[in-house]
Formats: sequence, C-alpha cells, structure tokens
Amino acid sequence: MGDLRDKEDIKTRNTNAGLPAGKAGYEYLLAYKVTVPIYDYTVEFCRRWIDYKSRTKDQMEQAARSGMVNIAEGNKQKSLASYIKLVGVAIGSQEELLRDYHAYARQHHLPIWDKGKAREIREVREVWEILRRTPTLPDSPNFPNLPDSPKLAVNLMITLVNQANYLLQKLADSLEQKHTREGGYVDIMRSYSKNGWHLETNE
Repeated sequence: MGDLRDKEDIKTRNTNAGLPAGKAGYEYLLAYKVTVPIYDYTVEFCRRWIDYKSRTKDQMEQAARSGMVNIAEGNKQKSLASYIKLVGVAIGSQEELLRDYHAYARQHHLPIWDKGKAREIREVREVWEILRRTPTLPDSPNFPNLPDSPKLAVNLMITLVNQANYLLQKLADSLEQKHTREGGYVDIMRSYSKNGWHLETNE
C-alpha cells in the first residue's frame, strides 16, 4: 500500500511540475544519475579486491548506496528542508567513499592521477555518454565493465566520486538558495523540469 501511495505522490508532484508522470524529479539529475554506476562499480570493486569479511567492504558498499538512495528519499519529503538535509547526507556518504578509495590507492602503492590524465580513462567517457544519452537512465544502462587493473579501477572510481561530489554540492546550493527565496517544493520541481540542474563538471 505504501508503494502505491508513493507512486501516486510522484505522479501528482510530476503533473504539478510539468514532468512526465512516471518518473521522479531526481531521476533527471546528473547528480543522481552518476551515483548509480558508482554504487554498481563499488560493489564489483569490493568483490574483487576487498576482503569480504572486512568492515571496509560493508562501509564502502553502504556509503555508495547511501549516496544514491538519499537523493531518492529526499525527493519524497514534504519539507524542502528535509530534502536539503538528505542531499547533505548523500554528500557525506560520497566523501566517505572517496576517502576509502584514496586509502586503497595509498595502501597498495597505486598512483592517483590528476584530472587531465583521469579524463583519458575510456570507461569515464563511456559512462558519461550513457548518462547524457537520455533524460533518465534506462532500466539496464549497460555501463562498461569495471577495468581489470586495480590502478585503472581506483582512478575511475575516484574520478566518478569527485564528479558526483561536485554535482551534489551544486544541487545542495541550488536547493538552499531556492528555499531561502521561496521555500516551495513545487517550485523546486519546476526548476527540475526547466533545466534539470544538468551541470557540467570539470572534475
């Protein structure tokens, strides 16, 4: 019953905001969309290279999941202030995940590449092509496989998490400014419809 109510709420909110009825507003955001491959890749990264009995594995997977689901949870909130708070939780989770990837690189003597070199990673380009191809992600986005090399994989993940952090912070700033000016949930949803906060990133 709760799921049905959630779907009805999303349909009503989207109709009021001029968005397609079947999709929630957050699904149009690059800030959300990039967290999906981050979560999928983190699960695979941990499966390959993190001891399955370790707390690190659980912490990394939970941080990656939190970075994704808190945006969705925030979208369901009636209070814009609560939405802003949950976006903040998502940012904190991504920062925690970033520290774990940095720690892995340090402990395994792997170089962390600068932004210019990181952009040359083929999987980074392919992920962003998929993210930008359609307004929302398809059910099966077919992201490229995580690289077999730990050096490539950890730099891929650090790059994607940095990009997610940049976009999430921009989203938080925009929500806070909107809240200060107007404080209206429907007005925020109309802003999704208008420009989607599909921000470019130099990360």
